[in-house]
Amino acid sequence: MKRDGKILWERALGWSYDLPKVDEVPEWRKVWADVNPAPNFFDDVCLELPRKSIILRGVIFLLGVPGLLFVLGMTLYLYWSLLHDGWQRDWLINVSTIAPPLLLWALIPHVRLDLVMPRDEPIRFNRLRQKIYIYEFRYDRIFIFSRKHWGVKPVAYNWDDVTAEVYRVYAPGHGGLIENVMLSVRNPETNEVIDRVFFTHDLYRGEAYWAIARLFMQQGPEALPKFVHPPRDWNDDDGLSHMHCLAPKVHWPEAIDLESRTAPSEGEAQ
Repeated sequence: MKRDGKILWERALGWSYDLPKVDEVPEWRKVWADVNPAPNFFDDVCLELPRKSIILRGVIFLLGVPGLLFVLGMTLYLYWSLLHDGWQRDWLINVSTIAPPLLLWALIPHVRLDLVMPRDEPIRFNRLRQKIYIYEFRYDRIFIFSRKHWGVKPVAYNWDDVTAEVYRVYAPGHGGLIENVMLSVRNPETNEVIDRVFFTHDLYRGEAYWAIARLFMQQGPEALPKFVHPPRDWNDDDGLSHMHCLAPKVHWPEAIDLESRTAPSEGEAQ
């Protein structure tokens, strides 16, 4: 599968190194049993890990709405000034024409994303099919109101084609060094990266989740530790913030939901 019909770059900006490969046996660390949140659930067939691409839900909305109001007010002021001063100020015409659309283009996608992003974006690991199923939310900053370019579009990939990548970016004012973990998917025939999805916001959780996934896919649920924190049903509003409660619940399409949780039937093509 290609994202939007394009082959992705081999490495994205900020790549540092890869985590152990899918067939490497994890050297388990006891501290990983304290990972929070813990896996959503697991059984003999499927493991589901939680995932959130937005850390602080509602912050962008709370900051973005006043920003949109400010842009609207500035636009009205510029047009009023344009009518008052006539067409004598070329710079005012340029600002009035270019600035508001650019500011709206920059703000609206972020505000909408904070409102319509699902409350959880889980990844399922099916050890009997040796596949992963990603509850992926796609969006586009250009086609802001397009249903085609916005929405949940779950995808499935072969486990052997997945690589966990660590990305490091230094961001002054945001805690200094930021370490994210991404999952890239390669075409086994060409070794080209055909998709790359967000995994975790920090290296500790990324290493823990990746070790948990590898243990499960290699050895089954018996190899997993007893987790300190209980699993969480993200569709249950109890204990969630108001912004999380307003967010859409997780709803897998029926066909991929069934496939991701069950073993392949006899004679079924995997």
